[in-house]
Amino acid sequence: MTLARSDFRYELPSHLIAQTPLPRRTDSRLMLLDPRREGVEHLRFTDFPDLLERGDLLVLNDTRVIRARLFGRKDSGGVAELLIERVVGDRQALCQARVSKPLKVGRRIYLTPNDEPATVLARDGDLVRIEFERAVDAVVDACGRVPLPPYIAREPNESDEARYQTVFADVRGSVAAPTAGLHFDEALLARCDAAGASIARLTLHVGAGTFQPLRSDDLSTHQMHSERVRVGADAVAAIETCRRGGGRVVAVGTTVVRALETASLGGTPRPFDGETSIFIRPGHRFRVVDALLTNFHLPESTLLMLVAAFAGRRRVLDAYAQAVANGYRFFSYGDAMFIAHRADDGDDDAL
Repeated sequence: MTLARSDFRYELPSHLIAQTPLPRRTDSRLMLLDPRREGVEHLRFTDFPDLLERGDLLVLNDTRVIRARLFGRKDSGGVAELLIERVVGDRQALCQARVSKPLKVGRRIYLTPNDEPATVLARDGDLVRIEFERAVDAVVDACGRVPLPPYIAREPNESDEARYQTVFADVRGSVAAPTAGLHFDEALLARCDAAGASIARLTLHVGAGTFQPLRSDDLSTHQMHSERVRVGADAVAAIETCRRGGGRVVAVGTTVVRALETASLGGTPRPFDGETSIFIRPGHRFRVVDALLTNFHLPESTLLMLVAAFAGRRRVLDAYAQAVANGYRFFSYGDAMFIAHRADDGDDDAL
């Protein structure tokens, strides 16, 4: 069966798009989907450690979100808004630009609140390469705002500084949060450990391109954005130990799936440090990941396609319909789904 973008459409009432985090990270609901069983179960996220099995390996993305949204004025006087897509050097970044007229090479931009200078070095497709006069980290700390996703219709506040960040965030570089990890606090991670699951970490820096819609109904023409990935030797060793012990590799989020599957394109996982533009959709043969914790994703998005590849398109869309009917909260600050095993029976477009 040849699938198109429209095959991943579903209806979502706007009031189900979570605009704020719940009071506590672990307050979210959790839908349990097991492709070996009929239907779904409706749980709380605090039930998640009870779903783990001794010997499982929980793989986390330890990327840290930077304050990637910048505002300023052009040297010509016009207003400019920049969203860092990715950092490409100590003082350079590729950015989306929201301006009244396209930015010309050589244009200077002065960022609020302290007139931090930046220069347009080049155009790169839909992006512009910006050079700052000091390190990007220093600039975003001084001038940036939390880069909340476009479907959150409000300005970031002080709460977002902490809540749009996982408790295990470590390596700076993302401009969007790996949202499945937002549900964990330290106490719940300790419960996962007590359940007999071990933890490994990798890094995938999420780019703003994660929110870009597909421009064609033909999936074969879609070019995925590139993201920086590091899967270390320690993570690979942990996967090997898990496999020998008969445990499951449990990916916390689609970013972890993309990182692990990239590191395993040769057949088995190996240390990897580089770029990935992998597009995982139905037909993908999973090599590493056995179970997936994920949030609910946008209609017709590449992330929904990844989840459908893992659990089966019809099965996932049926689960999404139940989530809508039961008032689940969607997207970054929303609820979660745990897919306990990947589909392997060949039905439902999974293979």
